[in-house]
This record gives sequence, C-alpha cells and structure tokens, in this order.
Amino acid sequence: MRFPRLTAALLALAAFALIAAGWGDSSVASTRATPSATGTTVSLGSAGGVGKVLVNAKGMTLYYFSKDVKGSGVSKCTGACAQAWPPFITKGKPTAKNGVKSSMLGTMKRSNGTTQVTYAGRPLYTFIEDKKPGEDTGTGIKAFGGSFFPLHSNGKKAGS
Repeated sequence: MRFPRLTAALLALAAFALIAAGWGDSSVASTRATPSATGTTVSLGSAGGVGKVLVNAKGMTLYYFSKDVKGSGVSKCTGACAQAWPPFITKGKPTAKNGVKSSMLGTMKRSNGTTQVTYAGRPLYTFIEDKKPGEDTGTGIKAFGGSFFPLHSNGKKAGS
C-alpha cells in the first residue's frame, strides 16, 4: 500500500517531533543542557573545522541564529525551529570559563517564560544532530528563514 504524499509528510514530521523531544534517541537527550539553579557554564571548546567556539558544560557546540536581531531580546527560533535547535536555557546566572568573556555573556526571557543564555547579544542554541562534544554539524545550515553558526569568544561567527 502506498501512502499519499500528505500522509507520508505528516508521518515524517511526527517522527521528527518525537526525536526532537528526545523519545527516539537517548544520546540526543543527554546532550541537551539541563538548567540548574546555580546557572549554566559557557566555555571555549574545539569544534570540527571551525576552531575554538562556545560550548556548554558538556562540550556541545553553541550556535546563534542569523534571523535573531542582535540585542533585541527576542528569539525568532520557536516551534519546530526550537525543537531542532533547542534554546540554551538557564535558571541562574550563566558563568564564563576558559576564555569566554563574562562581559559578553547574558540572558533574555523567551516568550514561554524560560531564560535563554545570550552571548554578544545573540541567543544561543544547541543542535539535535550534534551527538558528541566537538561536533558542529549545524554550522551554516539554512533553515527557518536564517542560518546557524557557532560563535568565537569575540562574538564573531565561526564557519562560512
């Protein structure tokens, strides 16, 4: 039996949503930042071919979304975008380590009330396809009306 195109597309979208929610692959869920009451750590780590970039406490690459307006305090990555690119959330003040400039580290409130970590005025995200520290499989991906890139400690984009 052949599925009509719409049914197949809906099944694919449902499968993606389950994976993004962490149901289908425990390695994805384990790489996401779990907010802590004392804050979240941002440090420098090496990622693929882009060199030293911002990473979370687990060494996972942090990205910015080009559609976000720098310093606006508003994330343009919501819904399906935030499922594929989970916002880097904290419950406390983020901490800068290993070459990250604390003066560039900040937070903003998302529309759902959570607090997202920012760097150089840009909201930060992880990527569900990055499975282990040092991966940057999201570098340069165009999706949801913009592109995603890691950041160097000077706040400039890494990658092409």
